[in-house]
Amino acid sequence: MYYIGLAARLLLVLVFLAAAVGKTRRRSSFTGFAASLAALRLFPRRLATPVAAATVAAEALTAVLLAVPATAGAGLALAIAVLAAFVAGILAARRGGRLVPCRCFGATSAPLGLPHVIRNALLAAVAAVGLAALAAASAPGAVHPGGLALAAGTAATGALLVVRMDDLLALVPTPR
Repeated sequence: MYYIGLAARLLLVLVFLAAAVGKTRRRSSFTGFAASLAALRLFPRRLATPVAAATVAAEALTAVLLAVPATAGAGLALAIAVLAAFVAGILAARRGGRLVPCRCFGATSAPLGLPHVIRNALLAAVAAVGLAALAAASAPGAVHPGGLALAAGTAATGALLVVRMDDLLALVPTPR
C-alpha cells in the first residue's frame, strides 16, 4: 500500500505543480487565467484576479503539502477539496452555457467541458486512494528501489497524460 500511496502523491504533486507553474510562467499566462475565470461568471468580475491568485496559491500549497511526508494527509485532503471546487465550477459554467477555454495548465483553446470534469474527478479519486493507502500502511523500513521506480514512473506517466490531455483529445476525431 505504501507504493500506491506514494504514486498517488507523486502524480498529484506533478499535476498541481504543473498547474501552478503553467498559470504563473509569464504575466500573460496569469492574466489569461484570470480573464478565463471572469468569463466563467461564477463571481463578480472584480474578484477574478484575487480568485486566480487564490487558486494558484491553493495549487502550490497542495503540491508542497503532498511533497512532505508529514503533511501528505493534509495535502491529499486539500487536493480533493480543490478538485471538487474545479468540478463544481466547470459544471456551473457549462450549465450557464458558457464555453471558456481551459487555462488549467496555461493557454489552450479547448473549452472547459466534460473531459475536464472527468479528469478532475479521477484526480480526486487518486487523492482518495492516496488517503486510504496512507491510512492503511506506514512507510516500509527500507524503501525498495524497484517499488520506488515503479511508483515514480507511474506517477510521471500519469501526470504527463493529465497535463497534456487537451492535446491528446485534439488528436481524436469527434463527430459533428
